[in-house]
Amino acid sequence: MSSVVTKGPSAFPSTRWTLILSARESPDARRVALDELLTRYWRPLYAYARRKGLDRGQAQDAVQGFALQLLEKDFLSRVDPGRGRLRSYLCTSFQHYLINQHEKERAQKRGGDATTLSIDVVMAERALSAIPTEPEPAFHREWALLLLDRAMQRLRSEFEAGKRKAPFEVVESFFSTESTREPPSYQQVAEKYSMTIPQVKSLLHRSRVRFRELAREEAADTVAEASEAADELAELMEHLAR
Repeated sequence: MSSVVTKGPSAFPSTRWTLILSARESPDARRVALDELLTRYWRPLYAYARRKGLDRGQAQDAVQGFALQLLEKDFLSRVDPGRGRLRSYLCTSFQHYLINQHEKERAQKRGGDATTLSIDVVMAERALSAIPTEPEPAFHREWALLLLDRAMQRLRSEFEAGKRKAPFEVVESFFSTESTREPPSYQQVAEKYSMTIPQVKSLLHRSRVRFRELAREEAADTVAEASEAADELAELMEHLAR
């Protein structure tokens, strides 16, 4: 990954964890870090709440209330990367929040100067049909899909920036995380884009290798040590396969 932030005797890769650690410097930094954290990861939280039996409005309120509680209780000052993966940490924290909260309390806590998360309920509801019915598996599957979506968007950006000389539509049609259609044949792609079949296969192979690299980087973004990224990615892929 990128730079290393050194704090005392320990060094962490520049990840979500180090963003959180650096946010301890000021209330404004904590708010920015928390906003970024929850803007990125609200979907797994919403999926967990829905699979826990909350309706749309209740699940949305739960995620918003959880965000406010994290800010009010200075959650970021107590986060310890040495205790595990960010994914597990957030899931456990949200579990405890739901156990200890009632709908009336959640409604009362909304508002004030808290930042309201932008939650696309329609999109989140559309995804529910494809996720497990149990809360924790639903959370982890949504987290895995978010990771792959980010890796795919980064790969798209590399094509659009000209780093890769081929139409991204070819790659997307074969292994997009959003596509539910059968991919075209090599022959169809070769004819459409004036390529040979070996060129198509080579493009897909290189793109698949790069996609895996990007997915691993995304996994490394949420663990304390870069060496844990492979295990985190493997575990998330297991959740997708279930």
